[in-house]
Amino acid sequence: MKKLGIIGGMSWESTAIYYQYLNQGVRARLGGLHSADLLLYSFDFAAIENLQSAGNWEEAKNAMVKAAIDLKKAGAEALMIATNTMHKMANEVEKAAGLPLFHIADATADAIQKQSVSKPLLLATNFTMSQDFYKGRLRDKHNITAITPEDDEKTIIHSIIYNELCQGIISATSKDNYLKIINKMKVEKQIDSVIFGCTEIGLLLSEDDLDIPAFDTTKIHCDYALDMLL
Repeated sequence: MKKLGIIGGMSWESTAIYYQYLNQGVRARLGGLHSADLLLYSFDFAAIENLQSAGNWEEAKNAMVKAAIDLKKAGAEALMIATNTMHKMANEVEKAAGLPLFHIADATADAIQKQSVSKPLLLATNFTMSQDFYKGRLRDKHNITAITPEDDEKTIIHSIIYNELCQGIISATSKDNYLKIINKMKVEKQIDSVIFGCTEIGLLLSEDDLDIPAFDTTKIHCDYALDMLL
C-alpha cells in the first residue's frame, strides 16, 4: 500500500467523509485490522474561501502547491485533492510535487462511462459549474459533455454548499430545492444522470433520492484512489 497524501479541509465536512471512505475501503479490500496509510493536510477553509471569492486563484494555487510539497516531504507517494473546485490547479500541484495525483474528474468519467448515460447534469460550486477546468477535462479527455443549470439555479446550488453544507447544516428545504432543479433539467435538457460535483453534496442527496443514475464524486474518488494505491 502506497502512502497517500490528502489535501483537504475544503471543507472539513467532506474531508471527514474521505477519511471514512478510504479507511472503510482498505478494510473491505484487505480485511482484518487494515486501514489507510495516509497523511492529511487540512486547510483553514475560511482563508481559501476568501481567495476564491476574490478571484485570487494565483495565491490559492501557491497555497495548494505548498501543501502538496509538504506532503511529499512527509513521505506521501501519491496525492488527492479532497474537493472538486480546487482541481482548478490540479495540474500545477501535480507538477510541482512530482507525485501522481488522482484527478476527481478522471475518476468521475470512469464511473460515467460504465453506465449507459450521455447527458449528466453537473451540480457543484458556481466556480466548477461556470469555469472550464472540470467540464473541459470531462469533455476533452473523456468525451463527456456535462450540462449545467441556469445562472439563477447555480446561485442557489452554490449558496447551499457554502452557507449550509460546508457548515454542517442539512436542510430538507435545500434538498427539495436541489431535487426541483434536477427534475426541471430532466424536462428541459433531457439529462439522464447527475454528477454530485461538489464533495459536500453527498451530505444532502444520495443516489436513492433520484430515479436516474447519480455519481457521488466523493465515493467515486476514494474508490478510484484505492484502485491505484492497492
